[in-house]
Amino acid sequence: MEKIYLDHASCTPIHPSVIESMIDSINNCYGNPSNLHHFGQTANKVVKSAREKVSSLIGAKADEIIFTASGSEANNFALRGLALANQKKGKHIITSKIEHFSILNPLKRLEKVGFKVTHIPVDKYGMIDPDEVAKAITPETILISIMHANTEVGTIEPIEEIGKVVKEHDVLFHVDAVASTGSIPVDVNKIMADALSLSSNQFYGPPGVGALFLRERTRIVPFIEGGVQEGGRRAGTENIPGIVGMGKAAELAKKEMETRTRALIPLRDKLLNGLMNSIDHIHLNGHPEKRLPNNINICLEYVEGESILLFLDMKGIAVSSGSACTSRALKSSHVLSAMGVEDSIAQGSILFSLGIDNSEEHIEYVLETLPPIIKRLREMSPLYEDSQNRRK
Repeated sequence: MEKIYLDHASCTPIHPSVIESMIDSINNCYGNPSNLHHFGQTANKVVKSAREKVSSLIGAKADEIIFTASGSEANNFALRGLALANQKKGKHIITSKIEHFSILNPLKRLEKVGFKVTHIPVDKYGMIDPDEVAKAITPETILISIMHANTEVGTIEPIEEIGKVVKEHDVLFHVDAVASTGSIPVDVNKIMADALSLSSNQFYGPPGVGALFLRERTRIVPFIEGGVQEGGRRAGTENIPGIVGMGKAAELAKKEMETRTRALIPLRDKLLNGLMNSIDHIHLNGHPEKRLPNNINICLEYVEGESILLFLDMKGIAVSSGSACTSRALKSSHVLSAMGVEDSIAQGSILFSLGIDNSEEHIEYVLETLPPIIKRLREMSPLYEDSQNRRK
């Protein structure tokens, strides 16, 4: 049975060209980049090259890129580092209710040491209103952190408009662009970001590697202290194969982004339309148009998302039920709750996230496989039976 991977929002497969570049670095770049001998300088050269490729993907300068171990680390680094470095100016931070937990949880910790956090609401599509951000700004506001796109429901936020609002008030602006970088255009200058997080495994690079863009002359408290690596802001010997892989993946993403998007959108729309036409009591989550090109998040009434996930897995189809970071938690998505989705409906959420390895045959197989699964699960649901009796 062929395995069909539709969980690219959790982690993308590593591109074959990226694997080649990583193997080459393992074989030939085993020196420490901090050393001055030939082997160290060889390693330093490939790290520098990767830094330039990553910076080019987001319109930044090479020395504004700090490599991290993940997008979550980059988010933690940005929030804690920027907040602590600027706390003499004020202790108020603004974010939204649908941010990733690598934003929300560090903010909870900052609240415990005296910071105040305002959470901006979203509409039924998961969209943030720039005017709401403006209203929340006070003289004590030092940092605003808003995601570019939501990895769970796919909504793309009006990030450029939000950036203009933030800069009008001379406040630091951090953008979690993990879900968007490599998938849609991201330009740190257009969105006026002072800091921006990205992750290699969202654009066919290796997992366990990310980066934080930090605009030059922006003060931040180091994340790891010890050595001079990453400008003294994140000490520790560099993960050279991972960094090289991220650099190659960034190079490919910039080159192939338009081609990938043109291929993904028709597949996404074919799957969505097919599901909407073949299954009743189904709801699309997120904005119907302003969404990531590979994202379909739906709620299916009278069934649980985890049950659907397991039945699909038995048929060789891999999907998610909500965010990968919360898929083991038996509770409703905080994103869907913030959008006003009832808990009873949110429990039936499923996320299909497509990738460059998917085909029309894969989509057709899902459309053949899922409706019978939903029918079977609903036949076992007393809630569905009651709803049908009430309609008679």
